[in-house]
Amino acid sequence: MTSSKPSTHEAPPPAEADASLPLQRSRSGKLVGGVCAGLGRHFDLDPVIFRITVGVLSVTGGVGLIFYGFAWLLVPLAGEEENEARRLLTGRVTGASLSAVFMALIGCGIFLSMLRSGSMLGFTMLLSLAVCGAAVWSRRRAAGSEAESRIETAAAQMVAEAPPETKAPPRVEYQSWWKGPIVKDGSTGRVALGYLWGPHGIPDEDGKVDGEVPRPGSQWGPDPSRADRPAPSIRRSPLSIAGLVQLLALLAAGLGTALTWESEPLGRSLATGLVAALAVFGLGLVVSSFLGRTGFGTVFLTILTACLLAGAVALPDRITTDWVRETWKPASVAAVQPHYELGTGVGLLDLSALPVPAGTTVATRAEVGAGQLKVVVPKDVVVKLHAEVGLGDLQLPGQPADDIDIAPDQVETRTIAPPAGIAPAGTLDLSLEVGIGQVEVTRAAS
Repeated sequence: MTSSKPSTHEAPPPAEADASLPLQRSRSGKLVGGVCAGLGRHFDLDPVIFRITVGVLSVTGGVGLIFYGFAWLLVPLAGEEENEARRLLTGRVTGASLSAVFMALIGCGIFLSMLRSGSMLGFTMLLSLAVCGAAVWSRRRAAGSEAESRIETAAAQMVAEAPPETKAPPRVEYQSWWKGPIVKDGSTGRVALGYLWGPHGIPDEDGKVDGEVPRPGSQWGPDPSRADRPAPSIRRSPLSIAGLVQLLALLAAGLGTALTWESEPLGRSLATGLVAALAVFGLGLVVSSFLGRTGFGTVFLTILTACLLAGAVALPDRITTDWVRETWKPASVAAVQPHYELGTGVGLLDLSALPVPAGTTVATRAEVGAGQLKVVVPKDVVVKLHAEVGLGDLQLPGQPADDIDIAPDQVETRTIAPPAGIAPAGTLDLSLEVGIGQVEVTRAAS
């Protein structure tokens, strides 16, 4: 009669952190989409760390919502091979994919509204780098502890007697630094992860494996071909509504832009139309999850519209929708205004006939949102110039007229003396700025 040793191994708890597991969204520990719980399991960190970080980044700049939305789309759910992005691109729109897209779009809106806050962006980068560094360090620590445990287990098996018939496979243990039990010597205890080989879990009294109901056809799940199982419902190639959604989005963009064209700056007017188009695309994706279907073209146009919206929001508010030609020609020093401004068009500041006595300094500032700013200075004055061009060209006296160099963020500060042989008069202190276009400074011929 053969007697077998009783197994000293109990049923292992669910594998909460395993460095060998791929990055997947969690089913059991999720609050929204399971992204933070999956990150915590993958990097062996408390998911609360990721949840707090995402929440802070969402409030302070929208980056947290953007990250969570894209992670929800790209990271598959535990036990599945297909992610939400693939379903969305193939026209199988679900509530989860819609929630992820809307979350990312809301995050983009918050991010664009705070784009000019340099301190906020710096804080976002520092916090993101800190959490990424902690995740990488924790994963390497967990991987090293697991490797040591595997070596110890393998060595013990080599010197042990033949295992009894009913003995379960050995379990892998590792030393968790954040949730392991603390023993008297101050070190963390060993935390079981699962079996070294064999099944990843065993059915409990409720028929669940690791706290989850097994899927039909899986190792522990029921046979999907059983007679008592209902036949799965199959969606039969619904009618495509992509063309109608795209047409309505185009009409909404045109209507939103037309209604605000006369009353708002160019950037806001375009942003209004693009927001209306995004709303139509969002409603179209919602409708397609119940009636009809949309394809890759609609998703691509949605992303393109979001990118165009980012560009429209970045336009300076001083760029207007009216193209104007304006000429400013003060006849005396007292008539020179401290500030000249034009939204969109061509502005000419003609100072060629301005008498500037020696020892006198005349200061003025001129701005054009989009277009061209021309400045003509007297022949005998000293010019202290500070010019800025967001995107475009900068032309100064002495440069060839055909030397056009279009570049972003051009800044020039210099002092320009009168031509040789001409006695200098007073000084002109000019501050010139163009958002998009050209700054051109020339001297009067006589």
